[in-house]
Amino acid sequence: MTTPLNSQNLQSFIDTHRLAAVILPMDAHTATVEDAATALGVDTDRVIKSLVFMAGDQPILVINNGLARVDRKKLAAYLGMNRKQVKFARAEQALEVSGYVVGSMPPFGHRNNLRTLVDAATAGIETVYGGGGSVDAMMRLSSSELLEVTHAEVADISE
Repeated sequence: MTTPLNSQNLQSFIDTHRLAAVILPMDAHTATVEDAATALGVDTDRVIKSLVFMAGDQPILVINNGLARVDRKKLAAYLGMNRKQVKFARAEQALEVSGYVVGSMPPFGHRNNLRTLVDAATAGIETVYGGGGSVDAMMRLSSSELLEVTHAEVADISE
């Protein structure tokens, strides 16, 4: 198995692409949206989640925010697939395609370029906070930069 990527790899990606995103070291592991929001002192809606789904055999990165859950039925419909064909990636699959451990997943800078879908509600928030590449790091970025860097498709995919 290959070595997982981390905050240093993400920082290299940020530097190479001259992004304004900032990695924020955290004092604690921010495993949940609530933990991250509390540690950052922000509303849960400003915390984004980068989730890997398997659409058939194709990995897709889905980004939504706060406590919203991805609606697999809406996601499958958007992708033109049957809901049974769209599954949450196993942790090993997510690591393999992105390079990052689940719980530290940033929205970009992955080992492979992933087709990215951003929930419409997330796209409307000016400043968001996502995984910083390590379990003890978060990243502050603008949603406009997120959309630009990932070439994301904006879709209504949350419950």
